[in-house]
Amino acid sequence: MKRRIVITRGIFPEVAEALSQRFDVVHNEEDRPWPPGELAAQMAGASGAMATVMDKFDEPLLARCPDLKVISNIAVGFNNIDVAACTKRGIRVTNTPGVLDDTTADLTWSLLMAAARRIAEADAYVRRGDWKIAFGVQYFLGQDIHHATLGIIGMGRIGQAVARRARGFDMRVLYHNRTRLSAEDEKRIGANYVERDALLARADFVVVMAPYSQATHHLIGAAEIAKMKPTAILVNSARGGVVDDAALVQALKEKRIAGAGLDVFEGEPKLNAEYAKLANVVLTPHIGSASRATRIVMCNTAAANMSAVLEGREPPNPVN
Repeated sequence: MKRRIVITRGIFPEVAEALSQRFDVVHNEEDRPWPPGELAAQMAGASGAMATVMDKFDEPLLARCPDLKVISNIAVGFNNIDVAACTKRGIRVTNTPGVLDDTTADLTWSLLMAAARRIAEADAYVRRGDWKIAFGVQYFLGQDIHHATLGIIGMGRIGQAVARRARGFDMRVLYHNRTRLSAEDEKRIGANYVERDALLARADFVVVMAPYSQATHHLIGAAEIAKMKPTAILVNSARGGVVDDAALVQALKEKRIAGAGLDVFEGEPKLNAEYAKLANVVLTPHIGSASRATRIVMCNTAAANMSAVLEGREPPNPVN
């Protein structure tokens, strides 16, 4: 008898089909997040779950899933899962590190450049039919990227990929990380370690790449934003909650910093309504890893992780 697995969101049909050769697959092809009660009902009797960061596996849910052996997150982050509770219950947790680093770094740079050069504002201006004069010396003046100072908070794999891309713009790169990199890695990446306050004060562009946890909740709040240059731009493509959205909205309203580029938000998909009223912020709906090629690899990696656990093998990407 095939073991039952649940795929909590719509994934690529070919990945689901491959899994169905070995498992009894329940696939949420409707692609809407199941509320906790429905998720628990779908998980009844399931040995494995392929989940996304929007699916919360906490202790109350785990208590209703006595047959669960593995939660395979289709993501690098896993703050949607109570890992300690899983470990206590003998449930393996896996993720998909490495495969999305460059794609997420590309999106981070897209946000940085769009915010710096006011691309969203200019696009809206043209679409509204407001462009009446071909050229204006002071039209949509933005920030130069070349030769500017880039500050990265969180220098893991994606942070390093962001830093490497700065070379093409002849930028100075500063970084702050919980653990300082080796001198060899700093030289290879072309980045200099500084304390967080120094980074905030000196950087023209502050990129947040720290994973979310209780320790990083509101890592960037009102006090940190107050240390930034009035011409600076903040980019967050890491996780919602690392940046205090209310504090950032207020700073953008008052033009205490020049702008922001955001791919993640607190309580997403709900959005602080004030963001939509601001011209000096670029907003995208958590699409950091959203290229077709990368998302297929992520799904296949998650499938391989789950299959390994259920077939008695060590998964390629264990969290616990």
